[in-house]
Amino acid sequence: MTKIIIASILLALCSCVKPPERPTQKQEGESAEFAKGADISWYTEMEAKGYKFYNAAGQERDCPTLMKELGFDALRFRVWVNPENGYCDKADVLRKCLKAKELGLRIMIDFHYSDTWADPGKQYIPKAWEGKDLNALAQAVADHTTDVLQALKSNNIDVEWVQIGNEVTQGMLWDYGKVQGQQASGFKTLFTAGAKAAKAVYPQIKTILHIDNAWKMDTLQWFYSLMQTFGLDYDVIGLSLYPSYWESGAYPDWNTKVNQALENIPKLNQSYRKPIMLVEWGMPASEPAKAKAALSALLKGLSDKEYFQGIFFWEPESENSRNGYDYGAFQNGRATEALDPIK
Repeated sequence: MTKIIIASILLALCSCVKPPERPTQKQEGESAEFAKGADISWYTEMEAKGYKFYNAAGQERDCPTLMKELGFDALRFRVWVNPENGYCDKADVLRKCLKAKELGLRIMIDFHYSDTWADPGKQYIPKAWEGKDLNALAQAVADHTTDVLQALKSNNIDVEWVQIGNEVTQGMLWDYGKVQGQQASGFKTLFTAGAKAAKAVYPQIKTILHIDNAWKMDTLQWFYSLMQTFGLDYDVIGLSLYPSYWESGAYPDWNTKVNQALENIPKLNQSYRKPIMLVEWGMPASEPAKAKAALSALLKGLSDKEYFQGIFFWEPESENSRNGYDYGAFQNGRATEALDPIK
């Protein structure tokens, strides 16, 4: 009888104890955590030249650590095939990603599939790939993608996003991968080779299809509609936005292009049902107050859009006096107020 009473008491006590909660997992289709990112691909070259970076208190920091202190939680790194000076090759990218991993930062890899800059005005085939036909170029794209990503994975580095080409508005690896008018078959072959290679190394990686000018709706509709027609498989729409780029001897008012982008981004999502990111953002470094206002307006205008999943400031650590770039967000090695909205 006594044993029965004790057992009953224990059962009652156990029933009052709340079981530990299981961690919830994101369901399919649920929006990812918003990425506050920066592309700082230049920083190893800048540090090798002796340039230093400092926090607001004047304490020296390496660039990735400073980015984290400033509120960034993700870093983007470009990859070139055989760059002339070695920076942004596989070894340099691995070094950068190891530091990002150490800091617990999310990582985006941006493949240019070139030995140098690739953008809407130039998409040069790497010298080592010259003379190859379309199928051989597709294999080279796949091999290069696998080689770089496998080097990262072998070092236990997680990569969340991958760009298959950089600002590919006119395609990549010209002329085989040229996008023009209603023609994109060669581009599809090359993009698909890179995307499949990336997924083979990192099955959960998000592939990004990136073009420029988020403010220019006619180009956005033409390009992403064309990709839909060709059945291109990708995960995220990636856009660039530089709303106050130098023209006619001055920096134009940023409001026009920011407002146009704010109108375009919801329309893109409605048309193509893809998450959207600004993988490149920049404003004149000489106008930090305007840069702060522009970024604040952009973030406010998209704050309720779950499909808008991140902004990456392009090379905020750069300065015209250091590397000739006018759209960073640093002065004398310190962040300006342009980055305040990130905090």
